[in-house]
Amino acid sequence: MAVVPPPKRHPYDQWSPDARALDLVGDKWTLLIVRDLLAGPRRFVQLQHVLPGISTEQLRSRLNRMVADGLLTRQRFREVPPRVEYSLTERARELAPVIGALARWGYDWAWSAPRDGEAIDVGAVFRATVGLLESGPPAGNGTVEMHVEDRVYSMTVDGHVISLAEQAADSADATISGSQSAWLAALGPDGDRSGLQVAGDARMADAMLDCVGAQAHRAINAA
Repeated sequence: MAVVPPPKRHPYDQWSPDARALDLVGDKWTLLIVRDLLAGPRRFVQLQHVLPGISTEQLRSRLNRMVADGLLTRQRFREVPPRVEYSLTERARELAPVIGALARWGYDWAWSAPRDGEAIDVGAVFRATVGLLESGPPAGNGTVEMHVEDRVYSMTVDGHVISLAEQAADSADATISGSQSAWLAALGPDGDRSGLQVAGDARMADAMLDCVGAQAHRAINAA
């Protein structure tokens, strides 16, 4: 049976499963913290880096609350200087399809080229689509490495289990490389992949891009 967390400071006070869920994840930043931990544990400073709009106090408060709610675990390592890592619990990991559904809705109804002042992190798009891929993974299993200038992301498909690592894979079936601007064009509304370079299994690379790109979702909805 699920563990019931302590009451929130500002609950919706409604006996409804969606309201109960929003009691836990409806606060600003909570779902984005879950999204950014889908690629594995992170330290406080690493979360600050991938969430540039959050203040130090906001992040500390949100992480403490998420630990209390059973969404995160906090692990302290006996090192100098001290190291603390945050990880998703099973309860929070099951939010991946929810984040994927939000990404799909965002592609369909809110997507555009980057707005003035928006932080740009292509990795955030990859992390958001982990749950999206779980609900409709590309055919076949394998690993695709995605190089965004000097950053490397490895997406592995094993049936309906999707894993994302923010590092090179031991063995990749396909590699997709490009500058940040090339990736923005490929993942943007126009789906222009002309600036990307593909090595290895081109069909797997195309299938992966079809799953994470906005154009694929428009095509699905139009079918």
